[in-house]
Amino acid sequence: MIPAVLIYSHTITPRLKYIADFFSFYYGLPFHLTSSEDGYRSSECKCKINYGYQRLEPGEIWIHSHVLLFETQERPVKIDCFVHNGFKAFFKAEGEAGFDILAAVFFLMVRYEEYLPHQKDAYGRFAYQNSVAYKEGFLSLPLVNIWLEDFRNLLSERDPSFRMNKQQFVFLPTYDIDMAWSYRNKGFLRNLGSLLLLFFTGRWNTLGRRISVLRGKSKDPFDAYEWMDDLHKIYDLHPLYFFLVAQRTGKYDRNISINNPEFIELIRELDQKYALALHPSWATGEFPSLFKEEKSWLESIIEKQVDASRQHYINFELPSTYRHLIEAGIKHDYSMGYGSINGFRASVATPFYWYDLKAEKQTTLMIHPFCFMDANSFYEQQQDPAKTIQELKLYIETVRSVHGTMITIWHNSFLGSDPAFYGWKEIYKEFIGEVAASSAPRN
Repeated sequence: MIPAVLIYSHTITPRLKYIADFFSFYYGLPFHLTSSEDGYRSSECKCKINYGYQRLEPGEIWIHSHVLLFETQERPVKIDCFVHNGFKAFFKAEGEAGFDILAAVFFLMVRYEEYLPHQKDAYGRFAYQNSVAYKEGFLSLPLVNIWLEDFRNLLSERDPSFRMNKQQFVFLPTYDIDMAWSYRNKGFLRNLGSLLLLFFTGRWNTLGRRISVLRGKSKDPFDAYEWMDDLHKIYDLHPLYFFLVAQRTGKYDRNISINNPEFIELIRELDQKYALALHPSWATGEFPSLFKEEKSWLESIIEKQVDASRQHYINFELPSTYRHLIEAGIKHDYSMGYGSINGFRASVATPFYWYDLKAEKQTTLMIHPFCFMDANSFYEQQQDPAKTIQELKLYIETVRSVHGTMITIWHNSFLGSDPAFYGWKEIYKEFIGEVAASSAPRN
């Protein structure tokens, strides 16, 4: 059988195979690897990629290979960006592609730079300022998808008969339920402490609202669930909810008690309508054994297996966090993004399998990158709703143009009636309308 695309390399490594497999998945075409020069030359395949140091035959796509995919250790790599077909690229190389697209995609998707010594942010996470995407100004772009769409044209030129997959634009709304209610179901002591603080600081309006909610006269300001349901029905959305169910509270884990009957009922009600996943507590980063406890508790409540998660505060470290997820039975992670700025952390808007760079192997963990979180815009980027909706519209257009998957994170707190988030509920509704319009068939 003649392969659709044949790649020649003097050495076939796990890194090269990983990228070839990703290209196969992305284009829906089998990319076969061979280290036989004679086999490569004699193949009747119309589309050949020579991933070597010199051209082998006319008509091939020659990519002068960078050393990155042939190494087995992490070391500082020199990144010199240049403009290629209107967008940034690096690993400039001789040949038709203009740069080593295989090595460049690998560098970005495996988060190579996060394995090297780097600056931590205030929460002990990889600081986005370290990233080449931020330094070179392409953090807001799914650059991998842009490169691959450009490379698609090169493949088609070699074999016009190709029928490559061109995925449709996909939007996946996700929600982090860190605090199910602002005032309700927090227990006597927590509410008493909050009431006294409001009283002694003279915050009378907030004090009045809290008392009204606790007396059952008003709706809790974080209770946006019915409103969200209505929006999902109007636009036929199928969101994914991530619940924080920390077994113990702490500075960053202040969810409603897991023993609260209303909290349990809320989880069960949402499970009847939508897909649910785990939002591992901050404490699981220090004590990984807590992850299994939280996962088991959520599974016992919804009576089904949980195989998806997203780290609370986007707090993860490579490779340790992802290894813990795999060991605990997680198959899908939604943490690939930054907890302090919006954009594409791995420069891609397509799900992909995580490559464990320390173990030099592809894993079973599917990574689902997100590009936007409301808390980033509000707390970190300090944007108002008007500026944020413009940011969201740019992401819609950008991801749609490369037929990618757009994943956003919102919190119920932003979509309720809390005065602190005035206007955010409205822009979310506007944003959903824009997504629906961009997804409609175009003549």
